[in-house]
Amino acid sequence: GGFLAPKSIANRIKAKGLQKLRWYCQMCNKQCRDENGFKCHCMSESHQRQMAMFSENSGKYMDEFSREFEEGMMEIIGRKARSQRCSANVVYREYIANRHHFHMNSTIWETLTDFIMYLGREGKCEVDETEKGWFVTYVDRDPEKLRKLEERAKRERTELDSSERHERDL
Repeated sequence: GGFLAPKSIANRIKAKGLQKLRWYCQMCNKQCRDENGFKCHCMSESHQRQMAMFSENSGKYMDEFSREFEEGMMEIIGRKARSQRCSANVVYREYIANRHHFHMNSTIWETLTDFIMYLGREGKCEVDETEKGWFVTYVDRDPEKLRKLEERAKRERTELDSSERHERDL
């Protein structure tokens, strides 16, 4: 069976697309095509080694996966929701379209809602829930921009104070 054999063509087609999340091992970065392949993977020596490493320090791995997931999502949110709010589901779909993304089920967040609420609590995004689901708006934390905003607010307060004094004096 060469390169053009039906079986190898079918295998290439199957390997190309995104596979079912259920058969993905984040620790090994391995996508399996079906339950049997996943079962075989889980029995493999390399998987057993990875899982032994994970069990020695699961918190470190979860934190790392969570950090990577958050960075990837924030990169998209920063691009898509900088000036106007964007559906969290739209952001998530773009994130998972990259086949090398970090899977949410290997992070500290159980659901997209948990993750979006975390972004809101941390002040990384403005979040709001509508009948159409969760929406996010990027909060720019660039120190230079924050300094300029503070200067503008200070200037406006000063102008207001001087105009109030002027009116009072009249």
